[in-house]
Amino acid sequence: MRIAAADTQGAVAGLLAARLYPDPAISAAYSKSVPNYHVAADLPLDLPGVRGVRMRAASRGVMAARFRLAAERAAVAMEADTAYTRAQAAREISALSQRNARDADSLRRIAEARRAAGDASDLDVDLATVAAGQVANVAATDSLQYLSAVLDLQAIMGLTAAGVVVVPSDPLEPPEALPGEGGDRTGPTLPVMAAEAALQAATLATVAQRRQRFARPNLTAGLETGDPTGAESGLLPTFGLAFSLPLFDRNRGAIATARADEARARAELSQAVVTSRVELARARRELAAALTRVERDRLLVDAAGRVARRALTAYREGAAPLATVLEAQRNARDVLAQFITDIAAARIAGAELRVLTPAAASIP
Repeated sequence: MRIAAADTQGAVAGLLAARLYPDPAISAAYSKSVPNYHVAADLPLDLPGVRGVRMRAASRGVMAARFRLAAERAAVAMEADTAYTRAQAAREISALSQRNARDADSLRRIAEARRAAGDASDLDVDLATVAAGQVANVAATDSLQYLSAVLDLQAIMGLTAAGVVVVPSDPLEPPEALPGEGGDRTGPTLPVMAAEAALQAATLATVAQRRQRFARPNLTAGLETGDPTGAESGLLPTFGLAFSLPLFDRNRGAIATARADEARARAELSQAVVTSRVELARARRELAAALTRVERDRLLVDAAGRVARRALTAYREGAAPLATVLEAQRNARDVLAQFITDIAAARIAGAELRVLTPAAASIP
């Protein structure tokens, strides 16, 4: 963003330079021939149509720089939003792992109680102990991943604290709908708008260079005095107008450079259009697929939860083995973790799609 802001300042400075008029020059001379004293002022003049084209080119350059700055801001905002969503997902998965650890420890105590009552074997207790230990390790790992996600979020926000100073508190919910579902005509994205403005600036710069085949003419006005013979007394005015002859240079080097810049700007515009279309289509597909998975996961979460609760009840009543309970709980954990992951994927794809939608962008 600092680089883009500096480019914007440079473009504004270029517009200021394009608006300025050339400074006049004053010269004083002495000659032995009469009149002896000469004072002249030279004022460079822009050819008709050159200054206006130059100013329009600089104005388009400022517009392109502002579009690029807005695109950088949107990208940074999307990165921060993505980091926040990942921190939310890590928080939910960590909380899920903590609940799973408590449930696994409760199942271990149930197995020990049943063994004490003569309804379970040592194998059941060992299986429950191993499962509880594995779930506790997963909970510790997920807690560290949550801490890492929060620290990444703080780094993107520019916070230099070594510890956790930001805690995501918003609930993790999927986006309500696809942004920009009104059709394929969503307008150009910020990178495309920047490339279009840059191409217009390069085209106008080429026109300005073509109009400068003749160098700036100079208007000269001055005074002469100092005739010792007295034939010409007082201040004698002088006027003149100087033009360059385009015999050798004809500004061909600057014109060729401007044409090369225009060709590059046209190629960058084509690249920006193709890239934006591909990214927009990919983001829409990812968001649609993620929302579909989220809706399917809702049903799976409810079904897996019922299976886990029924398996635990059956084990308590002695109607199901412990392995069935462990498998049901493992499936419920995996389905719920996948549900959280799919919600996060949908939110991230939605954030990217909002960045690619021009209506959501504001130009400074």
